[in-house]
Amino acid sequence: MKIVIVGYGSRGEAEPFIAVGRELLRRGHEVCMAVSPNTIDFVESLGLVPTAYGPDSREAMNPPTNIAHPVAGMAFTNVFEMVSGITEHITQVKTAKTKTLTSLAEGADLIVAGFTERGVAAAVADYYRIPSVVLHYFPAKVWPAGGLDAGIANETDECQRSMLGLPAASGPSAVLEIQAYDAISLPGPAAEWIDPDSPPSPFVGALTLELPADADEEVLSWIAGGTPPIYFGFGSWPIESPVETVAVISAACAQLGERALIYSGSNDFTQVPRFDHVKIVGALNYAAVFSACRAVVHHGGAGTTAAGMRAGIPTLILWFWLDQPIWAEGLTRLKTGAGRQFHASTLDSLVADLRCILAPEYATRAREVAKKMTKPAESIATAADLLEETARLNVG
Repeated sequence: MKIVIVGYGSRGEAEPFIAVGRELLRRGHEVCMAVSPNTIDFVESLGLVPTAYGPDSREAMNPPTNIAHPVAGMAFTNVFEMVSGITEHITQVKTAKTKTLTSLAEGADLIVAGFTERGVAAAVADYYRIPSVVLHYFPAKVWPAGGLDAGIANETDECQRSMLGLPAASGPSAVLEIQAYDAISLPGPAAEWIDPDSPPSPFVGALTLELPADADEEVLSWIAGGTPPIYFGFGSWPIESPVETVAVISAACAQLGERALIYSGSNDFTQVPRFDHVKIVGALNYAAVFSACRAVVHHGGAGTTAAGMRAGIPTLILWFWLDQPIWAEGLTRLKTGAGRQFHASTLDSLVADLRCILAPEYATRAREVAKKMTKPAESIATAADLLEETARLNVG
């Protein structure tokens, strides 16, 4: 079968789609990936066939403070002109995405997309009369309209349907909505986070690649040479002042008598001063390293959060926006961690937060919760099974 997977976004955002795509490819299916241009090389290195889809996702990494973010830098004289400009911009982006996906999906049996791309994916799926599946790596209720005003989102989606000669959408846009995270991670009952009118929404657990990194052996050797460190990392998120951030981390750990392992991610840490109790690395394998750490501190990305929970160690989330505070609230409820907005964090608050999560009861509880998390291989296998079953219904 031919399955088209739209994994648009940063590496972390694309990882769940890449993970299930590799499994489907291993099972003998033709897998076509539509990804952000900046992840093309990474996807190719994993044996998949990617197609550039949409603009560079790094353009959207700075969190919007208002709805004008998609057209930042444009001047508007009034709110009506602003809405019109945003709508025109989003329509242009979606039109280009629709053309790419329409070409890619010819002869396909199934289209899989994330929440932000479900409108375009649904239109193309309807055009070819094939099913579409939405894969959520965080609850849809966190971001009701994909970060846009619902009216703009619906209007721009309908433009794509009209371009393809389709009638207005009626009913759910997908036949299945896979929840690629564990329900235990949520701050409250799962039913509160799932729309009761949505299609079947099975929880499969986080879909992660767990790829080895060149530095893993060196990092594990450094860890073995002293007390278990506290991991600090912010994924692909841009840090405004790496020098200040590392200085605060170093000072906090020095006060507590801890070592720090810092993942630079997409940030340039070359000018950051080095400290004896701090090690900075450019890449590592969470699955291999987290279990050797005493705690993890990160931005609250869905994949990083799941990795820390699976490792059974306490977590401090210093969040920026979107789903990140939701995972922080979930960890706080579970008593396996804590959370605070990154920009509200200070040296004193970091020391206090670390003291909190380093208490023995947090480690004990984290180990208990880890036993309830879905294993990585099981998550991928279950997601692939669901996609195969859905595609076969269409073929049949």
